Amino acid sequence: VQLQASGGGLVQPGDSLRLSCARSGRAISMYGMAWFRQAPGKEREFVAAIDWRGTSTSYADPVRGRFTISRDDAKNTVYLQMNSLKPEDTAVYYCAASAYSRGSRNTDDMSYWGKGTQVTVSS
Repeated sequence: VQLQASGGGLVQPGDSLRLSCARSGRAISMYGMAWFRQAPGKEREFVAAIDWRGTSTSYADPVRGRFTISRDDAKNTVYLQMNSLKPEDTAVYYCAASAYSRGSRNTDDMSYWGKGTQVTVSS
């Protein structure tokens, strides 16, 4: 299974970005999916998760109400819509897949990781 995140870039505070995570290889449609991020000098942290059916989501407090996770299994893709971006959202963003179909916030529960995509929010 390969996961490839894309869509990052340099934006100004208040702007929006949509990250995509494309899956290839063995089908993992029953896997929960998640986004994490890691800022320089900090540990990787949970951002958002979605269950295998796409009906249940969870968010970290700093992004709740601004970010939306979704999935389109017909396209083997998971998305992270990020609105009202702040400088503190600057990080490398990673997508991950968990065998816990309900989704998980824990890095230890992730079976597969994609390479990250850089998001920089700066004026």
